[in-house]
Amino acid sequence: MTPPSKKKRIKSLSHTDRLGVEIYVLPNLITTLNMFFGWFCIIKTLKGEFTTAAFAIVAAAVFDLLDGRVARVTNTESPFGAQYDSLCDLVSFGIAPALLLFHWSLSPFGRIGWLACFFYTACGALRLARFNVYTILNEYGELDTEDSSKSHFVGLPIPMAAGIAASAVLAFKDLGLVANQNIGILAVTFLAGLAMVSNFPYRSFKDLDLKRRLPFGFLVFGVALLAAIAVHPEITLFIMFVLYALLGLMVGAYKKFYLKR
Repeated sequence: MTPPSKKKRIKSLSHTDRLGVEIYVLPNLITTLNMFFGWFCIIKTLKGEFTTAAFAIVAAAVFDLLDGRVARVTNTESPFGAQYDSLCDLVSFGIAPALLLFHWSLSPFGRIGWLACFFYTACGALRLARFNVYTILNEYGELDTEDSSKSHFVGLPIPMAAGIAASAVLAFKDLGLVANQNIGILAVTFLAGLAMVSNFPYRSFKDLDLKRRLPFGFLVFGVALLAAIAVHPEITLFIMFVLYALLGLMVGAYKKFYLKR
């Protein structure tokens, strides 16, 4: 007798086979816009227009947020859309930021510079592949670990890693700092790659319910954060992205290596 999970998998695969003929246009068109801005970032990077390239990554991130929400609202989610989204993410948040970092800052390091960018891209691809596997296993009820939790991601999400690269370009310009052959950017590139492939949990905030009552201090903190972003958005966002990546690594390492001793 075929197990229920096996039957569900067979049914899902037969549905996937039909997607070669019919797909949902709207969410996949939005996903294509994500990839378009990733490609636009690459073109502008090769032309040396780094600020425009950084804003292109921001635009790609906006469409990456929209496609999933549109698919859920319109009930047009599909296996094809999920895989297509990952491929587009690799272009927009894996290859494009790596090229931007290399041409903007890391090329003077020579082999170490392009290896750092390759490491970032490879880790991004691994992060996306692992996410897809977790999603499939969770769908079939075969993932009975903390990795199936909706309250956190396993490893730094690749759009957040790309946000580090884009905000770094904008923050350095705003501060008038020299990015060429900057050892800090080199370290951040390796850090982002490591954070993506780590098994440490990163809070997703999907379980945050803003409709319920919270202490007054949360509102004060929110207002202060908005004010900081409004005064220096490039610098504040860069600090937030880097802190998010660092804290995830630090808290994860503390829980794994210290608390389990």
